[in-house]
Amino acid sequence: MPRHFIKRYTPDPASLKKHKYLRHLGALLHDENLWHLNRRSVAGGVATGLFWAMIPIPAQMVAAAFSAVVFRVNLPISVALVWLTNPFTMPPVFYFNYMVGTWILGTQPDVGEFQLSLEWIASELNSIWKPLYLGSLVLGVLLSVSGYCAMRLYWRWHVLKRMKARADKRNIDPPVI
Repeated sequence: MPRHFIKRYTPDPASLKKHKYLRHLGALLHDENLWHLNRRSVAGGVATGLFWAMIPIPAQMVAAAFSAVVFRVNLPISVALVWLTNPFTMPPVFYFNYMVGTWILGTQPDVGEFQLSLEWIASELNSIWKPLYLGSLVLGVLLSVSGYCAMRLYWRWHVLKRMKARADKRNIDPPVI
């Protein structure tokens, strides 16, 4: 598995536990499952990160971190995947979520003419929040389930590939799983 690649770019758990702003979390950050790089933990981190990336709320990273702690999955991966929806990708992603929500509700998309002002956002938010959040929730669940399954399958494929390579190196038959 790309364990070495992931370890290279994730922060050291010991330094995070001593960080002045994270120190008050205490025992929550001492759970080893938050830092393990195994199939279950990484797949769960992918699932929680992808789910919260689709939900249009402020502080998505905090929600992803809280979910990672509650479900005891990989914390750095969960928080990092939230950045799939960054300031450049948010408009098309959330517009697509809105369109999916209008399709599910059976309503017509109605955002009017776009204006970059707080008044326009406040007035339009009243009419778009239901389809936006419904589409975001549906796509968040679908994306997190597919990300979880894809990561589990990829991990299994990678392990079997490495086992076969080692068996070929020793000229023995690979184990059948």
